[in-house]
Amino acid sequence: MMKFMAVALACMIAGTGAAMAAGGDGGGSDASPTNNQCKKGEVWDKKKKKCMKAKSSVIPDEDLYQQGRALAKLGQYDWAIEVLAVVQNKNDPRVLNYMGYSHRKAGRLDIGITYYQQALAIDPNFNLAREYLGEGYLAAGRSDLAKAQLAAIEKSCGTTCEEYQDLAKAIAATN
Repeated sequence: MMKFMAVALACMIAGTGAAMAAGGDGGGSDASPTNNQCKKGEVWDKKKKKCMKAKSSVIPDEDLYQQGRALAKLGQYDWAIEVLAVVQNKNDPRVLNYMGYSHRKAGRLDIGITYYQQALAIDPNFNLAREYLGEGYLAAGRSDLAKAQLAAIEKSCGTTCEEYQDLAKAIAATN
């Protein structure tokens, strides 16, 4: 199972380049599925082509972010938090967003909401953080606050952007 997760992580990391090129919050990595078999607490070092203990002095912030994001998307929330926590730039809204996502999905809703709010204080137009914050508010039973996030997303990118549509669906599912 762990080998499967590592291969899935590597595939996800390798596949994020197209998302970044298209303007998404992804990013590229040259990690390959055959040699990215890291254990919990480790991350892939592209230069050394091996797993290393997750430390900011060893791995660049962007690589830590990409791997933390991929872990969060795979449901490895505590591992994602461990990786994201060593990013040196503590004010990167993308990192704060995925710290929030990981905490929220791991059941620490209040901590997650706090991270989303920090990300939005830095970048008020960060629609993905608004979407996830809205989902957090829905989980807390505050559909009024989720609808306020939906309205803010609409002002920023309209009703056709993915973040608006995803949050609108989540709100509709709770009514």
